[in-house]
Amino acid sequence: MKRIQVGLVADPASPTEIARLLSDLEPPGGEDRGTWDIEIVSEPFTMGSEDVDTALVRLRDQARQHEWDVVIGLTELPFRDEDDGRYLLAETDPQRRTAVLSLPALGGLRMQQRARHAVHALASGMAENTRDEHSGPLPRFTSRWRLLVGMVLANRPWLLVPGLKSALVAALATGAVATINSTVWLLAGSLSWWRLVVAMIASIALVVAWLVIDGELWDRPDDNSAEARERSRLYNTSTLVTLTIGVLICYLALYVVNLAWALFVLDPAVMGGYLHVSLGYGDLFVLTWFVASAATVGGALGTGLESDEAIRAAAYSKREEERRSRLARDRT
Repeated sequence: MKRIQVGLVADPASPTEIARLLSDLEPPGGEDRGTWDIEIVSEPFTMGSEDVDTALVRLRDQARQHEWDVVIGLTELPFRDEDDGRYLLAETDPQRRTAVLSLPALGGLRMQQRARHAVHALASGMAENTRDEHSGPLPRFTSRWRLLVGMVLANRPWLLVPGLKSALVAALATGAVATINSTVWLLAGSLSWWRLVVAMIASIALVVAWLVIDGELWDRPDDNSAEARERSRLYNTSTLVTLTIGVLICYLALYVVNLAWALFVLDPAVMGGYLHVSLGYGDLFVLTWFVASAATVGGALGTGLESDEAIRAAAYSKREEERRSRLARDRT
């Protein structure tokens, strides 16, 4: 029975987690076509990851070192084709049975299933030195929007919330005090709906801007080339979208908690009598909306942010810096 040694080299963190779920892959056609012995290595092989050829060279070095027949690299970083500038889903070197797969190019949804299909197609195709009917089609390119969605979901923006816990606690305290303030009631009642919308958007934007500035998350091109500028635009867009989603989750949590607090401690009729206006429970929703916006800004800007991995992980450029540092340490 033919045994084929398949190596999966994965960047640390999420790619390694996905790779470990693929250790049970089998060749198409079952045992009649042989067996795969799969070995998984976790290593930041994508230093200077914008150069896909460099990644392939490093993977070939791993294959020689481990005596693999086939090697596939898994990374969460994007690659571009040097000829036409399109973003790559996978790049292969069939002669040397080497391939690299960009996980975010899969789109982010059903990542495990899509990664399994892609790795299986790459491995079976290279193991047979051809893409037969069993390996299934695997496109080489992906769209920029699909890649961007994959990058944002790879960032896991919901994990940003623990990195903002001090700001969130401060915002909750601010909101609890503001909810029972008569001046805040009058101000909230005087605002039209579009002003409340603007206040909400402005508060979220200010916090996102503060996170970018305080965490130094803005990526700048390494040089003045079009490729470097495009890479920075992609990194920065994914960072901004990730931070916006994370802050929006915090905003909604703040709104829900403050609304529950207001419904528990406040009687609109009593406050209306004190302010000499007619108030009902519907006004509590408006009040909480305004308070959430004000408390978001006050809580975030009025307290120091933790130096948390969840915040740094929102920026692809920061993760790439960490990979480069880790690889440099491993080689010294």
